[in-house]
Amino acid sequence: MDWLPLLNLIAFFLVLAYGLYLIAHVLYSRYLFIKLGKKGDIKDDFRTRLNLVIENVFLQKKLLKDKKSGVMHVVMFYGFIILQFGAIELILKGLIKGFELPFGSAHPYFSLMQEITTFLILAAVAYAFYRRYIEKLARLKRGFKAGLVLIFISTLMASVLLSLAFEQLWLGHEPSAFAPISSLIAMPFAGMGATAAASLFYVFWWAHLLILLAFAIYVPQSKHAHLIFAPFNVWFKKLDPPGKLSSIDFEDETQEVFGVGRIEDFTQTQLIDLYACVECGRCTNMCPASGTGKMLSPMDLIVKMRDHLTEKGAVVTSRTPWMPSFAFPDASANQLAVQAGQLAGEAAAAGESTGQAVAYDVNLIGDVITEQELWACTTCRNCEDQCPVMNEHVDKIIDMRRYLVMTEGSMPQEAQRALNNIERQGNPWGINRKDRTKWIEGLNGEYEVPTVQETDEFEYLFWVGAMGSYDNRSIKISQAFVKLMHQAGVKFAILGNEEKNSGDTARRIGNEFLFQQLAQENIALFEAYGVKKIVTCDPHAFNTFKNEYPEFGLQAEVYHHSELLAEWVKEGRLNPSKEVNERVTYHDSCYLGRYNEIYDKPRQILERIPGVEIAEMQRSGCDSMCCGAGGGMMWMEEHEGTRVNVARTEQALEVNPTAIASACPYCLTMMNDGVKMKEAEEQVKTRDIAEILADAI
Repeated sequence: MDWLPLLNLIAFFLVLAYGLYLIAHVLYSRYLFIKLGKKGDIKDDFRTRLNLVIENVFLQKKLLKDKKSGVMHVVMFYGFIILQFGAIELILKGLIKGFELPFGSAHPYFSLMQEITTFLILAAVAYAFYRRYIEKLARLKRGFKAGLVLIFISTLMASVLLSLAFEQLWLGHEPSAFAPISSLIAMPFAGMGATAAASLFYVFWWAHLLILLAFAIYVPQSKHAHLIFAPFNVWFKKLDPPGKLSSIDFEDETQEVFGVGRIEDFTQTQLIDLYACVECGRCTNMCPASGTGKMLSPMDLIVKMRDHLTEKGAVVTSRTPWMPSFAFPDASANQLAVQAGQLAGEAAAAGESTGQAVAYDVNLIGDVITEQELWACTTCRNCEDQCPVMNEHVDKIIDMRRYLVMTEGSMPQEAQRALNNIERQGNPWGINRKDRTKWIEGLNGEYEVPTVQETDEFEYLFWVGAMGSYDNRSIKISQAFVKLMHQAGVKFAILGNEEKNSGDTARRIGNEFLFQQLAQENIALFEAYGVKKIVTCDPHAFNTFKNEYPEFGLQAEVYHHSELLAEWVKEGRLNPSKEVNERVTYHDSCYLGRYNEIYDKPRQILERIPGVEIAEMQRSGCDSMCCGAGGGMMWMEEHEGTRVNVARTEQALEVNPTAIASACPYCLTMMNDGVKMKEAEEQVKTRDIAEILADAI
């Protein structure tokens, strides 16, 4: 029987070599598919990137947003890291009888830690099964594929404990408190002979090895590819302000297509997102479009693009994406790869070039992602805020919108009308640009509103915006803020009829050319009048000026009115002394909150107003739901499901407020419309924080 250890060793190396070959093939295929994308502009900041990895990979910051799932995954994550040492020892036990890692007197404690960790992972698997199949969380997929990884992990852990139990019997070791679980398993088999115990040890040892290799081969071909790609995704994350969109170089005369119409037109870092996706459904669970019955699901969007990249990558590279190939005979990507390889071989024999080896007539927009999905997005970034692997969904949607708008000339009629009006009159309604200052008449001459043409002495340029200039409801916000600036003794001026559009609407709809034109014109205007500080009540303009205009040359400080009002109240320049007896629930604007992390300032203002009682909605702060106006949706109709603003208004009404407060004219309009549609306008007012503060002074 002396030949059995040799045979075991040969079989081990053959199986290991085949398994490693399959793993390498799959990983290299995914690498080549990602390389099909364009090279991105990656900022070199080692320290920042290292901190991102520490926070989000090792400390699991994003994952722990959902505490229950987060703790479960933390146990699995660190459990597998700890068990790697035990796995090495166990594999060597099957090659060298009785092998132990050279930890000396500490080895019993190492064994105890391994068994406890194995038990904790089994407990985590049981909880994962409960969450998915018994509690049936809506965001989690169910079915064989979804549960396969749980089978892999549980059988892998069981094989560890069973191998250790029968090794104990084989070597004649006594039960030990340092091996509590394996000792417990071994007890019923205490009378077993050494040969039988050795045989069962090798049965479970081989089971462990085969399951481990099968799991390692399965991981990069499944949603669990995030175990490999998520750390890279976090490392290569854009370091720009949250949600900042990439620019198009319109001076590049070689560009014939604008936006993304093919999967390979995305950057390589954007394509890493696709394989990093966990399919946890957190993004879709928080998406206002998905939650109100629209076709868009951020998770499905990523998954469909991932599958499309794999399929197209197989064609372009002539590589089989699924391994072992005999296990996937019907996979379309496999068949296409085989066809591509055959055609490439035939062409090479004939001395010809095939280009893309086989015809591939699946369109990214239309066949993979529908226009309906792209136009449902409000760009609220709730999906990105929730994503544990830091995927960015919005930039991909906007890139595809850009292709539709600037290359195909395709967009909803309402969006086209808004863009045309912005081009002609500088506002989405198409109202005469000369009427931009009519809102001042409502102040009845009590408060001076100078223009930059009339005065050289001003600290802040007050950017009124289209909503604050033309919308009857939002005009009241502009007037209230003017009163507060006078009360605080602040010198300000407006651009008057020279004010244009910030370009946020144009950029989010997909007309990057119009956005850049407006940005350059506005920056030139700011420079001409020596503007050093800008304040606005509009979070969309605030975000655009603060985070996107600097790329085009803006060098002014940019403030949202809530920031300055909170500061002036704190300094005593504004003294809210009159009681405002309201139960207020505050709605966070997406572009103020998730884009710029301004959550506390508006609440600090409300807290200083006598009589105000703040009642938080269930979804508030970074979890706040969008009002439905972002991404150009303010100017487009919703044709599917429930209106987003109505759903958000219902959430606000649940806390029985007498007033719904906001710090955004878009949000206020949407919430005001929602209150009217719920026929609650007699019980609930909608007010901007500036209006409430003005009432208290």
